[in-house]
Amino acid sequence: MSDAELATRLARETGERLLDLRSRMLREDASPWYMMDAGDALAHRFIIDTLHRERPDDAILSEEGADDPRRLSADRVWIVDPLDGTSEFGEGDRDDWAVHIALWERQPGRPDTGQLTAAAVGLPGLGLTLATNPPPAAPPKVDRAPLMVVSRSRTPAVAAFVARELGYDGVRLGSAGAKTMAVVLGNVDIYLHAGGQYQWDSAAPIAVARAAGLHTSRIDGSPLVYNERDTWLPDLLVCQPHLADDILQAVRNFTAQ
Repeated sequence: MSDAELATRLARETGERLLDLRSRMLREDASPWYMMDAGDALAHRFIIDTLHRERPDDAILSEEGADDPRRLSADRVWIVDPLDGTSEFGEGDRDDWAVHIALWERQPGRPDTGQLTAAAVGLPGLGLTLATNPPPAAPPKVDRAPLMVVSRSRTPAVAAFVARELGYDGVRLGSAGAKTMAVVLGNVDIYLHAGGQYQWDSAAPIAVARAAGLHTSRIDGSPLVYNERDTWLPDLLVCQPHLADDILQAVRNFTAQ
């Protein structure tokens, strides 16, 4: 089984288990907090157990596990978010949550650099799994004002500024994976985030977005880098390529205020 096939299988099968768990807990009238904790635990254990069995020599960086410093010298590191959008999962009737599985590999002959080489994002509530291989079709340009997706709970000031300056409309969704896949699927055109995330929040979604031919970067235009010692990633931009230059300039205008 290839790495891409393993990522896809893990994202899909984890999602199926989470759907079963949520359905059972809703029937039992479990509290949202209990459902969220149980979902995180189930997804993490299934993914870790499968990776230990299928790829025993690889390192793992998971949101739900302790950081293993061996990943910093490893040639292959799985970066996973077992349940991205835990709050949405716990609400019981939302589909904007995701499962993230990504593989980072050190580049031969360049020991200080690496890249995301295989990934999948499961959207269990929608019955979809999007992966790097086969890659998603590039989303088409649409004849409407571009749509920017932002967090349900907060709109970063820079995103609000960019939307006003460029005349974009906005929508809100839950998990980072759901927001990025909304761009991949062509439901929206831009996902601009500031205020911080972690590497596992975006590794798999960014890899899938790149495979679909989308622009991906930090909001200053610099590359998104993974398997860094510090797992914090302050910001990101995912968008249709033809929009990237205008957005990056608008960000510079915001910074210059």
